[in-house]
Amino acid sequence: MENGEKRKLGIRDIVGIVIRFFRKNLVMLIAFVVALVTCFIVPPDEKYLGYFDLKTLSCLFLVLAVVCALRNIRFFYILAKKIVSIFKNTRASVLALVYITFIGSMLIANDMALLTFLPLSYYVLYETKKQKYMAFTFIMQNIAANLGGMLTPFGNPQNLYIYSTFKVNTWEFMLIMLPPFILSVALITVCCLVFVKKEEISVDNEEVKLPPVRASIYLVLFVLSIAVVFGVPYWIGLIIIPVALLIMDRKALLAVDYPLLLTFVFFFIFAGNMARIEAVSSFFASLLEWNTMVVSALSCQVISNVPSAILLSQFTTDYRSLLLGVNIGGVGTLISSLASLITLREYTSLDPKGTTKYVLKFSAFNFAFLFILIGFMLLINHIWY
Repeated sequence: MENGEKRKLGIRDIVGIVIRFFRKNLVMLIAFVVALVTCFIVPPDEKYLGYFDLKTLSCLFLVLAVVCALRNIRFFYILAKKIVSIFKNTRASVLALVYITFIGSMLIANDMALLTFLPLSYYVLYETKKQKYMAFTFIMQNIAANLGGMLTPFGNPQNLYIYSTFKVNTWEFMLIMLPPFILSVALITVCCLVFVKKEEISVDNEEVKLPPVRASIYLVLFVLSIAVVFGVPYWIGLIIIPVALLIMDRKALLAVDYPLLLTFVFFFIFAGNMARIEAVSSFFASLLEWNTMVVSALSCQVISNVPSAILLSQFTTDYRSLLLGVNIGGVGTLISSLASLITLREYTSLDPKGTTKYVLKFSAFNFAFLFILIGFMLLINHIWY
């Protein structure tokens, strides 16, 4: 009887783990389902091998792996805490946290920036009894991560894909994204100044030291992972970085967001198959002729920005408008960006009862940013192009 009860408990545990995994990785599950459906329409053949962008997948894996190693030695935590400790009031601290996320998204990708700095925000606000600003701070960090990452080729996953697929010049890439980036910084700053009061705040002086040798090696590996983005053969990174982390920090390799990588794989299959369906190809080609930027931004609201970039890239050569659309489209609905789902997951784990209020605030701020940025870029395009 006891053994039977143990077996039942074990089954429930396994089912619970599976359910939690799929809830946490809902976009990956959706990507798998839609990819599977298209496989029945376009049966697997030798052309499937041409769907996958190995450089994009390799760059993502390498950057994520090294960032996990740096997180494990609390590198980003220490960096952020030193910056935050400079400020002595709530408004300045929230601005610092949001700006750190902004900068972090440009260097370590938007999802990793959120995973790194959201816990720090909670810590600062909780320890100083300013939890009333947590929802707002998380929302601004989420917007900052999605829009801050637009400036660099490796700031967002869709950027890396477009940058690699269309072989965009780095300086051209940054010039394309500079106008909406500057406006985003201004809007976020205004929001923080308006919605956060200037209240006194203090943070403890806990001392955390970096292991100098490991930190130095990880920083060198990080530089290598970024160099791969800019042209170093990806197979070099795939040899050096995993071997180094196997020796120094195996947990970092285990902590890589593999569901994100699988999401890319599934959407490569989905996009590749969709491009081979003549009716779909004609529909998207005609739709994108109307306004590539607006169409791509709106498509993100339904199928998220990464799959939008992969799918729509099959039907347009206007990478400038596509870049603008899938980056601006990262704000809006909760599913417009994988990073938004990460923020929602982090917030609900800390304040489950506040989920409804959070979603309402999130939607209000995100759609305001979406419409302002689309309107601004339509005006810029009308004037200059």
